[in-house]
Amino acid sequence: MNRPLRRLSAVVAFLFFALFASTTWVQFLRAGELNAMPGNSRQLYAEYGRERGPILVGAGQAVAASVRVEEPGDSPYEFLRQYPAGPTYAHATGYYSVLYGAAGIERAMNDVLSGTADELFYRRLADLLTGADPVGASVTLTLDPEVQQAAWDALDGRKGAVVALEPSTGNVLAMVSSPTYDPDLLATHDLQAAREAWETLLADEDDPLVNRAVDALYPPGSTFKLITAAAALESGEYTTETPVAGPQELDLPQTDNTLSNDEGTACGPNDRVSLLDALRTSCNTAFGQLGLDLGAEALDAQARAFGFEQPLTTPLPVEESRFPEDATGPLLAYAGIGQGNVQVTPLQVAMVSAAIANGGVVMEPNLVANVREAKTLDVIAEPAPQEVGRAVSEDTADALQEMTRAVVESGTGTRAQIDGAVVGGKTGTAQRGEGQVPYAWFTAWARDEEGENREVAVAVVIEDGGSVDSAYGGRLSAPVAKQVMQAALDG
Repeated sequence: MNRPLRRLSAVVAFLFFALFASTTWVQFLRAGELNAMPGNSRQLYAEYGRERGPILVGAGQAVAASVRVEEPGDSPYEFLRQYPAGPTYAHATGYYSVLYGAAGIERAMNDVLSGTADELFYRRLADLLTGADPVGASVTLTLDPEVQQAAWDALDGRKGAVVALEPSTGNVLAMVSSPTYDPDLLATHDLQAAREAWETLLADEDDPLVNRAVDALYPPGSTFKLITAAAALESGEYTTETPVAGPQELDLPQTDNTLSNDEGTACGPNDRVSLLDALRTSCNTAFGQLGLDLGAEALDAQARAFGFEQPLTTPLPVEESRFPEDATGPLLAYAGIGQGNVQVTPLQVAMVSAAIANGGVVMEPNLVANVREAKTLDVIAEPAPQEVGRAVSEDTADALQEMTRAVVESGTGTRAQIDGAVVGGKTGTAQRGEGQVPYAWFTAWARDEEGENREVAVAVVIEDGGSVDSAYGGRLSAPVAKQVMQAALDG
């Protein structure tokens, strides 16, 4: 064979090898990825040709379910996803759309809802052998319908979010984000209607598709004083009765600026106030000075102990709350009162109150109660409570409980008082730009006086709470938290 033929043979052999390799790559190594692509019509026909498992709350109330299309000629898909509770649960359930894929629990738990999870292999095999129609597994959420409804009603369409947790388990009892949307508008088989609904939602400046409970980051305002107080108590140099500086104005280092109290007065006689009373009255200058005295390292470590800057899933992904890296000089004083570049999710703020109520132990937030096989109702998965870690000692937790009770009994959070219950909380008014309405916060924990019913911890943030001068956490968000906690304790 002459040299040109040998070269041609080598090129042809290489091309055959490349074709074999690329075919193997596409058909075998990338098969799962390509099969799962939202635009894969074969995958869509397969998924909409079998009944997707329901998403349930409470004693079996379906908040998402698949129904068979009665007139097949009207749609190429056999099943339609519907959301009987609509906007109330939208950010928890998410949507399941022909055009736009899935969000929320629909996405996070897609493998069990669609019936493709490894745990359902033997069920799929049995269905194949018997010719039975395959059905996805059901997912029951930890959301309590009464608590969820109370949060929905109390927020009353105002922009913001409510999260309620069970402190001892981390179970999410309520998760409401507003504004919201109707998942049915995206799940429809009328593709033109789905496109119009999607475009309308994307064009809305209020971002109704965003789950503010876990995806949005806010300055926490004075709710962060709980973490500053915890760091002070954990240092061993402070008790609830330790006097701290609380002047009318605090001179900030490296600048001519000052930090002042909302009331424009000192927090106590001779510019001194106990740590307990500083939290009870939400004294800015006291906690600004504490931030300077404790230092960025101590505040950052304490925030991390409560769950900041840690990956969390519920199994919905959660944005990581952040303590600023540049918290030095005057910025450290602002960080001590939850201003500056401190950023939190409402879920994280609820976790702080939950840990205080739980003796200092932070529990991983959890939204899934169990997963059941659809036909036999056998439990496939039942997440057990998981500890994130210990944020503070039991003694510090007891001290923080005492301090937060004082806030509700005679401080800035009296609108959260509940007859027959012990309630501890913290208000927050997070300043934004000049002329902008502050974010109104309230976070709290509650238990009945006998301690026989479950405890609850809650965080409420309201973005559009009226005017610059009226948007205070104690005035706006505390009554919302009260209604949510009352519903939880009555349940």
